[in-house]
Amino acid sequence: MISVVDTGIAASKSPVNGTVKAGNIVFSVHISKDPETGAVLTGDIETQTRRALSNLKMAMEAAGGSLANVAQMTIYLTDAADAPGMNTVYREIMPEPYPVRATVVVNKLLGSGTRIELMAMAVI
Repeated sequence: MISVVDTGIAASKSPVNGTVKAGNIVFSVHISKDPETGAVLTGDIETQTRRALSNLKMAMEAAGGSLANVAQMTIYLTDAADAPGMNTVYREIMPEPYPVRATVVVNKLLGSGTRIELMAMAVI
């Protein structure tokens, strides 16, 4: 059984939840959307990464934890050339020890102008 975590982030228009909890495990997915309006923030990869990770931080706190609880992350980028910029922001925001992570380059993400999407699993 899963329960939806109320993160305070604007809900998706799609039939999905951004953050759910199953026991002490939290699953959370984020793009660079404004948490109040739900509008996708476009711009460079640093801007988008910062927003997506800030949303993840909000979600982890709402679930009763922090970014330090994230054990695994998958990051989807639309351009391999964005990896260095994403990593720069990732190092600034994510605490060490870093979670295990896969970074995958995809052809396109659903949100117009979206360059990054991340999925995280945490133990709280």
